[in-house]
Amino acid sequence: MFSIRHTVFSLATIKSESRLKHLLQRLPSYCPEPMNELWACINSTLPGVSRQTEGWVGLGCCELAISSECRRECKQASSKSDITKVCRKDTENSLYSCITKNEVGSTCCGFAGRHTTCREYCQAIFRTDSTPTVSQISAVTEYCQSHSPQLIGCVGNFTKSYPIRSPIDSLHCCSRAEAPHCQAACGRILRSLSTEHEIMEALITESLSPPPSEEEPPRHPSKMDCAKLHCCSKANTSLCRDMCERISTNWGSQTWQDFDQLCEYNPVEKPLITCLSDVREPCQLGCKHLSYCSNFNNRPTELFRSCNVQSDQGAMSDMKLWSNGTIKMPFMNIPVLDIRKCLPDMWKAVACSLQIKPCLSKARGSLICKADCVEILTRCGDRKRFYEGQTPERICDLLSPTEDPERCIPLHKYLSPSPLGSSEMEEVVHPCNPNPCPSSHLCQVNRRGCLDHSCLPHLCLPGCKLGEASEFLVLQDSRVLVPLLSGSSGCLQVCSCGVSGRLENCEEMPCEETMRSCSTAWGQISHGSSYSISCRSCFCFSGEMICSRKPCLTPHSSEDERRLFTGLPCSCGHQFVPVCASNGRTYPSACVARCLGFTDQNFQFGHCRLIDPCRGKRCSRSLRCVPRYAVCLSLSSECPQYECVARPSCDRSIVQPACDTNGLVHSSTCTLLHAGKTLAYLGPCQDWCRRPAPVCGQNGETYSTVCEAFNDRVVVDYQGSCHAVGPVSEGALETACSGCSAPPSPPPHCTPLTPPGACCPICAAMLQILLNQEQINTFAKLNGSPVTVRGVLQVLRPLVSVPQCDVFGFLSIDKTLVVIIAPTEREPTSIQQQLLHPR
Repeated sequence: MFSIRHTVFSLATIKSESRLKHLLQRLPSYCPEPMNELWACINSTLPGVSRQTEGWVGLGCCELAISSECRRECKQASSKSDITKVCRKDTENSLYSCITKNEVGSTCCGFAGRHTTCREYCQAIFRTDSTPTVSQISAVTEYCQSHSPQLIGCVGNFTKSYPIRSPIDSLHCCSRAEAPHCQAACGRILRSLSTEHEIMEALITESLSPPPSEEEPPRHPSKMDCAKLHCCSKANTSLCRDMCERISTNWGSQTWQDFDQLCEYNPVEKPLITCLSDVREPCQLGCKHLSYCSNFNNRPTELFRSCNVQSDQGAMSDMKLWSNGTIKMPFMNIPVLDIRKCLPDMWKAVACSLQIKPCLSKARGSLICKADCVEILTRCGDRKRFYEGQTPERICDLLSPTEDPERCIPLHKYLSPSPLGSSEMEEVVHPCNPNPCPSSHLCQVNRRGCLDHSCLPHLCLPGCKLGEASEFLVLQDSRVLVPLLSGSSGCLQVCSCGVSGRLENCEEMPCEETMRSCSTAWGQISHGSSYSISCRSCFCFSGEMICSRKPCLTPHSSEDERRLFTGLPCSCGHQFVPVCASNGRTYPSACVARCLGFTDQNFQFGHCRLIDPCRGKRCSRSLRCVPRYAVCLSLSSECPQYECVARPSCDRSIVQPACDTNGLVHSSTCTLLHAGKTLAYLGPCQDWCRRPAPVCGQNGETYSTVCEAFNDRVVVDYQGSCHAVGPVSEGALETACSGCSAPPSPPPHCTPLTPPGACCPICAAMLQILLNQEQINTFAKLNGSPVTVRGVLQVLRPLVSVPQCDVFGFLSIDKTLVVIIAPTEREPTSIQQQLLHPR
């Protein structure tokens, strides 16, 4: 009863009309319908509530805006188009999500007609910014099924694509409280409670409590966005860098409108704008569930930045606005004829492209190709209203200056539906698109497997936002580099993501000297830039050139040099006499190991995986020695190949199947070790891996089965034990790979590649990473454990969002980290092969 009284009293003191309407929308949850006298009084004293803005469905959402300028503009608006100049869609996500939800709700619930009960249950789903509950959806189905199947379908389409929201999405609102103890209480409540009713009750109770006598500890910056702050160092002008840092560290202090005018369209700031685009709207594979921009559906191998219901609605709104005869751009207005009659399908493709944002391999924006731009403005531009000197060609020189398909969007691609059929669509699965997880959790492909095939294809794992104003999440218990709030550019700290959902335990890293360039024969190379010297890849870091150890032939190489060239470091011979170095990596010969800096005391002859790391190692009586083979990238500490583990007490609720060396499956690694068995590989036991069939991995290690190689995140090079090494450079007259038993020939739709040091080509995508040894050693010291190849691959693995591909890799013999993205199917289809080169 207290909350009802307090809520009603609040109605008399609210001056903001938008807040008044917002509270009235929530009033039914506090004041039940049988309170007739109360409702009669409210209806008689507050008729219409907001007559002057009737029809503006977003008014009740205005308080969700982060920027004060955006909130003010929203309250004065009469439609969504009125706020687009001040309120950016990518920074005011909660506001636009709420507006879209209300717009969809108005459409869906309108199908109820005169059926009041059906309409009320429908409106309950769209009334707040909370995620629709199962009971709400069931109620709509029960009361509306017989009256309006169209309403059921409309609500169903919305709930499929609406993201699950979390109370911590509203943490930035806490900074609006004037009293420090209210700010702290707000943050504590949003992190600990889940339902809207509980949160409202707790906030009301705290607001009436006296402030504590002791001073509250300083708060974590609530308006910071560390993900965007990372991008600020990429600015090429001090003006844009300062504006980026100011906005990223103190939301609401300045709108992005000024930044757009000065930096967004400045060609010298391309690195900065590209980085911000990747943070705001990272590219995602696949697109589906669009009703207006339906031609973008069923494209599982294409990348899009914003395939969602909000952008679908936005494209429809843009078409309505353009139908008024003018297309308003940030720096010009384009007069057009009636686009409902002049090339309407082409204009729709333009509107959808600008909203859905297909990703381009060499450009950040959503630019249509110049030929399409000229054609559509030549035929549909209103030349009578063109400014003096304005022509379709000149307009398109500014808007769409290129025909390069890697830098622009060809409209013909989206003038018709996708040619893929339903059977082909089933060959590629996108478990995390749309995102099924709460906004405080990261979605990952479930690669653990399950024992009874009943598990979900995705995992929802808790994470931390990079600042309370950020939408970017990192995994719990992970370590992340974060720019320092104060200090020069290039100063970073390593923080961990704690169970509280916040970054904590931060330690400073040595600052990068971003102003120091590298001197080369071709001039100065700026910090962070990459370049090539002969066949070697290099990059400049704090004035130091870091290059691969790849051996090269040059046009000036003599005949003797060419004859003796083997393609291996130091032109070592092809004889395969493996040695195990102290970093846990098997090298093909002592010559190669010495060439890479290992002394005779730092390696021993033989394969690393054939040496028992537990031999001679004593663990305490209650512990057991378990092999933990690893290849270490850090050289500042030891690289242990074993671990002393206790007999564990296993949580039976955690299921992550593991197969032992006897071919028996266990519910988890914990239960496997508890049974005294030895791990062969993670996942259910596979029939084709039950019997030993030695294979050689691309890392030069011999594995007893293909499954063991995959478990070590290594792709198979050839069948049988390792007995040869491939070159790391082209140009060798002879190799030792001629006797290899290669896998079947790659299919015609595959572009094969051969990783450095491997013998056989594979269908895959490859990335080679140059390593900064000093930085890696420093990170290992701060982390308290060595940096390993497997550890890096495990960090990269969640970035592959389809189960049909996975991440593999190894440390090559030229000291680069080779990352391989390869199909997981034994016989991948043509569509699955296209995932390796998404368009």
